Amino acid sequence: MCDTCGCGQPGNAVTFTRPGKKSHEHQHAHDHGHHHDHNHDHHHHDHDHSHGHTHEHGREIEIEQDVLAKNNLLAERNRGYWEAKNILALNLVSSPGSGKTTLLEKTIQDLKNDLPFYVIEGDQQTLQDADRIDKTGAPVIQVNTGNGCHLDAEMINRAFKELSPNEQSVLMIENVGNLVCPSLFDLGEAHKVVIISVTEGDDKPLKYPTMFSVSDICIINKIDLLPHVDFDVEKMKEYALGVNHHLQFFELSARTGEGMDQWYEWLKAQVKTETTTR
Repeated sequence: MCDTCGCGQPGNAVTFTRPGKKSHEHQHAHDHGHHHDHNHDHHHHDHDHSHGHTHEHGREIEIEQDVLAKNNLLAERNRGYWEAKNILALNLVSSPGSGKTTLLEKTIQDLKNDLPFYVIEGDQQTLQDADRIDKTGAPVIQVNTGNGCHLDAEMINRAFKELSPNEQSVLMIENVGNLVCPSLFDLGEAHKVVIISVTEGDDKPLKYPTMFSVSDICIINKIDLLPHVDFDVEKMKEYALGVNHHLQFFELSARTGEGMDQWYEWLKAQVKTETTTR
């Protein structure tokens, strides 16, 4: 799963930082790295190296399944709490450079008088995204995952408790820029929103089918650049619908504002639905 990315390395420190405040750090190890049975007989000097490194692949799969099971259990607890408090949680996922932070900034700036926003920012090292969101006036906490390539339900649970959002609010979770591991970890969100920009290539759903299969919304960003790039919107939609025929699309430009109204109407409708059905 995440064996080579550093998530499961012992001592991988995760930090939680509110802009203008000191960070809080704790060790966060998933324990889903490689487990090797070296099978060295220390009572004999004559080692048979042909049997020296046996990989317990069945054990690796078992541990990874256990990690996901524990994560999903806490994710359901998150989801139940948010539903009880009428909090709409969205998990924003994308490759680096898709423009999801800009999209989040513009959304908060344009709707902050209509909807109360709270933001959890996920990144491996920097505080830049949290600082950008802080300038919009929305309460935000930065989760730096260290070597980790994704947020998980435990990180979100801790960050949420520190943010302490009001009832009937919107919790925006900007995940680490990566279309692989975040697809495997449920955070308890109401909807997973995958964001792709027209500068990335229209074959993204073919390369990362799992992410598109678990998402509810697909935002195609930077459409103002379509005249300058080789990107076929309809072909990209066809690929994505082949993976997940329930996907809903929004074509927009967070920079120019084109298409943003449709995204805003959907967002406000989701908040209304969450509030009236509880």
